[in-house]
Amino acid sequence: MLYIGVTSNLLKRVNEHAEGIGSKFTNKYNIKYLVYFEKFSDINQAIAREKQLKNWHKEWKWKLIKETNLKLKDLLID
Repeated sequence: MLYIGVTSNLLKRVNEHAEGIGSKFTNKYNIKYLVYFEKFSDINQAIAREKQLKNWHKEWKWKLIKETNLKLKDLLID
């Protein structure tokens, strides 16, 4: 299962998800790992990209992730 979201503080948000705080979706599906992220300096661009990715097919999302993280490692650990 993949979760796509926007935040101004990635580390804080990932920790919240790991603790089951703030997102019913991540809590329900036990999403705990960060396997991909993109940085934006403009919040409007980040929101536009989030909307774009949420409309992608699942296979496209996995392909994008594996282009930079082939082994699907938790990026917070590495």
